[in-house]
Amino acid sequence: MMKKLTLILCILQGLLLSLRAQGEQQNIAYADDHVRFTVISDGTLRLEYAPDGKFVDDKSFIAVDRLYPHVNYKVKAKGTWVEITTSKMKMRYKKDSGQFTDNNLVIESVKGAFPFTWKPGMQQKGNLKGTYRTLDGMDGDTQTQTWVSDTKKGDKLKLEDGLLATDGWSLIDDSRGLLFDNDPDWDWAKERPANEGQDWYFMAYGHDYKQALKDYTLFAGKMPLPPRYAFGYWWSRYWLYSDKEFRNLIDNFHTYQIPLDVLVVDMDWHYTEKGKGGWTGWTWNRDLFPNPQGFLKYLKQNNVKVTLNLHPADGVAAYEEKYPEMAKDMGVDPATKQTIPWVNSDKKFMKNMFKNILAPMEKDGVDFWWLDWQQGMFDSKMKNLSNTWWINYAFFSDMEQRRETRPMLYHRWGGLGNHRYQVGFSGDAVISWKSLDFQPYFNSTASNVLYGYWSHDLGGHIGSQIDPEMYTRWLQFGALSPIMRTHSQKGAELNKEPWVFSKEYCDIIRETIRQRYVMAPYIYTMARKGYDDGISLCRPMYYDYPENKEAYEFANEYMFGDDVMVAPVTAPAKDGYAQVRVWLPEGEWYEWHTGALLQGNRVVERSFAIDEYPIYVKAGAILPLYLENVMNLNGNDEEIAVTVFPGGNGTSVFSLYEDNGNDKNYASEYAVTKLTTTRSGNEQTVVIGKREGSYKEMPLARAFKVKVLSSLIPLSVTVNGNPAEYTYSAEDFALLVDLPELPNQEKVIKIVYPAEKVDMNGLLGASRRMAKSMEQLKYRNSYIVFKEELGKMGSLNEAVMYAPLEMPALIDGFWKSYHELPSVLERQGLKSEQATWFLQSVCWDEK
Repeated sequence: MMKKLTLILCILQGLLLSLRAQGEQQNIAYADDHVRFTVISDGTLRLEYAPDGKFVDDKSFIAVDRLYPHVNYKVKAKGTWVEITTSKMKMRYKKDSGQFTDNNLVIESVKGAFPFTWKPGMQQKGNLKGTYRTLDGMDGDTQTQTWVSDTKKGDKLKLEDGLLATDGWSLIDDSRGLLFDNDPDWDWAKERPANEGQDWYFMAYGHDYKQALKDYTLFAGKMPLPPRYAFGYWWSRYWLYSDKEFRNLIDNFHTYQIPLDVLVVDMDWHYTEKGKGGWTGWTWNRDLFPNPQGFLKYLKQNNVKVTLNLHPADGVAAYEEKYPEMAKDMGVDPATKQTIPWVNSDKKFMKNMFKNILAPMEKDGVDFWWLDWQQGMFDSKMKNLSNTWWINYAFFSDMEQRRETRPMLYHRWGGLGNHRYQVGFSGDAVISWKSLDFQPYFNSTASNVLYGYWSHDLGGHIGSQIDPEMYTRWLQFGALSPIMRTHSQKGAELNKEPWVFSKEYCDIIRETIRQRYVMAPYIYTMARKGYDDGISLCRPMYYDYPENKEAYEFANEYMFGDDVMVAPVTAPAKDGYAQVRVWLPEGEWYEWHTGALLQGNRVVERSFAIDEYPIYVKAGAILPLYLENVMNLNGNDEEIAVTVFPGGNGTSVFSLYEDNGNDKNYASEYAVTKLTTTRSGNEQTVVIGKREGSYKEMPLARAFKVKVLSSLIPLSVTVNGNPAEYTYSAEDFALLVDLPELPNQEKVIKIVYPAEKVDMNGLLGASRRMAKSMEQLKYRNSYIVFKEELGKMGSLNEAVMYAPLEMPALIDGFWKSYHELPSVLERQGLKSEQATWFLQSVCWDEK
């Protein structure tokens, strides 16, 4: 009797679960013996035709989620046609008419939505493109090599179609896509039934590109958040490094106060000599690393994460240390010395690789893997299984199962669905201005398939020498990219260690890397947005300005998060300045490196010295930044400088995101602090809200400062009504307010400025350029004696530092002389050629 009761309860429980799944699993609007229509969102439909009546509920490589939120839709199924209507579109299908064709299926926009009419077979006219497997061998978008599998020498790179198009709709055809077998032990690939069925996803979004990407995540899965350390600086070089040389390298990073988070060890970590190894290798080279565990321990002591390069394709040879264990588990007699082939689709092989070789090295201290797969595009056993796609899945999902830390790898793009397995390695591009010019566009379009974490060989890979100017500009772009990693091929002249360059370039490279770390809190918050909404850190301008033709024409410009725009320098300077044509969208924009506040809705020509870069911040924005003292992202309690940018009207808001940094619980365990700034007349109010939420090992309190850029000396500063301490940085005309250590409560900072008007617009850049050019002038004319009129212009920052109360008069005096600079130089007694040089040196243009 008890057994029968248990059986009945089990059956009832199964039925309840089944009914629950029916309700949640799929918003199935209509189904009959051969077609099924599912409403994923008001802008996305799944359309299935199964001639044998067997619909696919298994996960596919593209579509891994079959549970969708509630959607309001209407269905009319009486009569000859099925009609499904959402707030964005109306679909009509003729019942019992077979596979989808232009005669029996039509989808059109509803009244008031972006207008379109679609039928099967229609081709998009304005696809905005996606990404491509690799930039190996590319000089810009042109292939220069013969060894790349999927392009020929001389080919122009043809980016894959992306999810977005100006047409306002997209169709994803998953009819032939591979499936997962839903093995509870480890999901594995399986072929889709060959029933000539159709499995389509139709997306209607108009020009709301952001919503389209979020809708895509509903069925294709989210873009995982990388660990926080991934947003630091990665050092990589293809070079025969030894343990000692790496220690010297790390020591130099400390000596020069250059931040570092990740050390990439290329293939020479393992034996490469014949009979011991090759391109593929699994055994530490103990000639270079006598004690691998000791080396990895040293890196951990220095808060440096480490990844090792793998070329897995040749399998496991008999000379590898772990060969006996692998042979035993694979049923191979070790005495035969038979190489165990690498077969991505062989689950037994992959599980034993992780068990015997990779997991033990991770236990020793390897944090993640660089999968440098280039051999064989498709699996040797399973037809149409992309080796690139599947090896990404296998490594990432293994880390998800086995480890407590957040999974990450870096490897080439495998196709739709690979956004779930970050980070991307773009391969071996040519060292050239063309390559640098192509990469910002390449980053942006990759966001159209949610592949938001490309890691480039900054400075280029294939070449024989380094142009310091080009390398510096490449690094500046890299600091405003998803991942900042330098790399190059083997070559004595290709050393990119910052300290091997002249002092001028070394200083700029150092500050560029430090600037990356200053922006880390903002970058990490924006990376979380990628997880939540499917919007990548680097995204095209047309996401925010879809109706502006310039958003499509200025393809190299991109938004770096919500508040920062970048117009990268990708060509050499002329007469000391790079000229950049910049489209500024509507509103005001603050040019970070010059301090100029520029009116938008126009195209401007701007000039940038080698230590300046075209970074534009929305006027009035409030961003969480670090000060220039953070050398590593391993910690989690650093002081945040709540930074207020000039300009703007009304109130600006930003929500600072924080989490554990390297655990897998970030989906639900995190904290948010709301930051607000309002400027009214001569009063600035900044509010740092109470932190909401919690996560593992969250510090009890976080120290804050408030930093106001292009600021005057205030009349008063209060925090929660009490007078506050502050300092003024004359070097960058910034106010720094010290906040008392308070428990987790709201902090209201009020800054009152003098009523008098002082022109701070562009002062930062103009004063720096003047000081630098006057220093250079002394090397051109060693015995020059500056007259007071010119001399004061070169020491404005120091004058403000020593006499802050005289700041308005000092600035007015500077601008008066600056506007009359040709006459000032003439009164100084400079010869014509020296005066011309000086005006050129400060980029003076009085228009």
